[in-house]
Amino acid sequence: MPPHGSKNPSLAPRVVAALGLLFVFLIGVRGLGSGFQLLGGDLVQGLFAATENPFIGLVVGLLATTIVQSSSVTTSIIVGLVAAPENPLPLANAIPMVMGANIGTTVTATMVSLAHLSRQREFERAFPVAVCHDVFNYIAVLVLLPLEMTTGYLQRSAIWCAGFLSGFGGLEYESPLKSALNLGFAPVAAAGDMFSAQGGQAVFLIVVSAAFIFSALFLLVKVLRAAVHSRVEGAIGRVLGSGGAISILVGIVVTVMFQSSSITTSLLVPLGGAGLLTLEQALPVTIGANIGTTVTALLAALAVSGPNATAGLEIALVHMLFNLSGLILIYPVKAIRRVPLSAARGLTRVAIRSRRLTVVWIALLFYGLPVLCIAISRAVQ
Repeated sequence: MPPHGSKNPSLAPRVVAALGLLFVFLIGVRGLGSGFQLLGGDLVQGLFAATENPFIGLVVGLLATTIVQSSSVTTSIIVGLVAAPENPLPLANAIPMVMGANIGTTVTATMVSLAHLSRQREFERAFPVAVCHDVFNYIAVLVLLPLEMTTGYLQRSAIWCAGFLSGFGGLEYESPLKSALNLGFAPVAAAGDMFSAQGGQAVFLIVVSAAFIFSALFLLVKVLRAAVHSRVEGAIGRVLGSGGAISILVGIVVTVMFQSSSITTSLLVPLGGAGLLTLEQALPVTIGANIGTTVTALLAALAVSGPNATAGLEIALVHMLFNLSGLILIYPVKAIRRVPLSAARGLTRVAIRSRRLTVVWIALLFYGLPVLCIAISRAVQ
């Protein structure tokens, strides 16, 4: 009998290469977020003016998250504003913003999938894995926002739950994986410091990070594709093919470890492009990422003190309850679960027909439309 591992002696170098490329890819995702934050940090702070219009609140949350590339950052800001003593953002007004943040966080994976545009077969596999997150979150908002406006279901439930949690106190958690990414990103950030203007630093970080993402993805897909017939494919298949509950748990755990749903969902894109991950396997992981990203804001809310601290906890619970409700409403029933899957495949067919148009409509959907809605609202006021 051959010794262990002799059937595939080249597997170990492939795994090491894949892990190294994944690290470079994640540094690129990390840098992209930092660049957008530098470019639009002041704009984000100005966006969170209290508004009683739930639809404008929705697009404010969406736009703010696409600018900073992190729903955790957006929801943490919202928690801070809701919990502030002067209460600049009432709880009811903040709820649509949290829903918008859930949509906005999907932009990173969608942008990452565009790196496969020049390779049609890869793009055909990678793009639906990315946009199924967009579609799922849009469906959740289309169902739950009208429900919240008519019944106050999320607000009432969060207030009830906060009564049990308000006395637990805060907890600080620093992810070791996030710390490793920060360490890897430090040389890039230091190189960006050569620009005196903040705008110059932002553009530098975005360009360099995009180069990291594109080059790492190109090489990573090659490495993963070479491993398609190895134990790597079998391991991924066993973990993500063992049932939706396990896949959702994987999404939650990975997102809590990285403290970023954008990183989790972006990781799925090259796996899909290499043919190691199907759309059906990716959907429950993205749902788990939705739930996992609520942990950061919840921990932040538990750490808030002051006379209005309970309100901060309530909006963090709204975020968690919203994502749990989306899971319960959409995923368990097979016929309903097919809707985001079919929509993702339909969008992919459209994207393949006109790739340039795809880039334009993604930019308009995540940036142009929200800006237009906010501009019209302010002009009317």
